[in-house]
Amino acid sequence: MIQKAQDKLDYTLALLSTVADGKRQGCIINSLHQVTSSFPAKFTVTLNRESETAKAVEASGMFGVTLLGADCPESIVNDFGYKSGRAGDKFASYDVLTDKQGNPYIKDGMVGRLSFKVVDKLEIGNFMLYVAQLVENEIILPPGNVLTLNAFTNRGKATPASATVYRTVEINGYRCTVCGYVYEGESLPEDYRCPICNAPAEKFVKI
Repeated sequence: MIQKAQDKLDYTLALLSTVADGKRQGCIINSLHQVTSSFPAKFTVTLNRESETAKAVEASGMFGVTLLGADCPESIVNDFGYKSGRAGDKFASYDVLTDKQGNPYIKDGMVGRLSFKVVDKLEIGNFMLYVAQLVENEIILPPGNVLTLNAFTNRGKATPASATVYRTVEINGYRCTVCGYVYEGESLPEDYRCPICNAPAEKFVKI
């Protein structure tokens, strides 16, 4: 991969969550940014419009964000970063709390929590940029540093192809063109199906 100037930028990894029609949705994001220092502060976040989480944010007009700690377990990233909410409740195996707006969140592996109300939005291709007003925040104890995109890829992990900021790593395998899941290996079985979205082998490309 050719090194690009934008690859020098680093981003905080976080878990964005919301609830709509009684269903909890959440996904790992790397696009949360504070854009004003006014009170209350305003932030922007960008979501893939095809994700179940984005659809839920559209319906609810609110979301919560928990900041991943530098030592966040890989299982949390796998559950919320590489699996679709279409397959079931990603929160089912976790101890779940709710903020004042009713957004679900977990404290395991997290160092901070914020809650937002959407006040504006802008469609950008396959993504939706939301402008949101901060309504609640909390430091999760014990405090620590956040997990960043660069630190995550340094673990040898690629970000999902559908992520706002996409980084690759040197992996010998195949990538699902539907959800971004990576199968590591020299060859892909003909009858293989993606464990995340159930796409067949012909939907995978060599990386």
